[in-house]
Amino acid sequence: METLITILIIIHASFGGFALLAATIAMIAEKGKKLHGKSGLVFYYSMLACGGSAFVISVLPGHENPFLFAVGIFSLFFVITGYRALRFKKKNISLSVDKVIAVVVIISGVLMISLPLILQSQINIVLSVFGAVGIFFSIQDLRLYQTPERLKEKWLIQHLTRMMGGFISAVTAFVVVNQLLPGIVAWLLPGAIGSVVISYWVRKTIKSKTAVQ
Repeated sequence: METLITILIIIHASFGGFALLAATIAMIAEKGKKLHGKSGLVFYYSMLACGGSAFVISVLPGHENPFLFAVGIFSLFFVITGYRALRFKKKNISLSVDKVIAVVVIISGVLMISLPLILQSQINIVLSVFGAVGIFFSIQDLRLYQTPERLKEKWLIQHLTRMMGGFISAVTAFVVVNQLLPGIVAWLLPGAIGSVVISYWVRKTIKSKTAVQ
């Protein structure tokens, strides 16, 4: 069992490193060009492997870790919805899978917030923040899916914010694992900084689209 866990940890850490490098290249590269697309795909698949291995590690006997499980949910939610947002450029797409993803994340978020209260009679700040953010974005998605005609307008912002969210998850995991910041600061500061960066890019994207129009 320990050998399996060691292998999974190596896989998790390796793909996490690939994801961070690929995301950095994708952000620097000119959007819409080949380098951006290729590095974005490397980031996407690396995050799938990283998040999937995090799930497995976090539930193995003797290695149960609700924080790692939460990061895994966050990572997969953001990169999957960010990647799937590329489909929104097309007409008449099926949103069944997208709606299921949103519902699963809402349920997971509710559990992150409520289980510590039920089992330990106390609020877990980190899990509560992660859960609340997941619920917020998932409800936002479900509302957007009610008006499919808006998807073609929102695909770029959706893609940008979600991929950046996945990158923030990877950075958070890196900071926590390597103990670069103390305690709860390590869990929440990357997200706080990342939110400012995302807001900047969203405003810049909206202005660029408006200028073109």
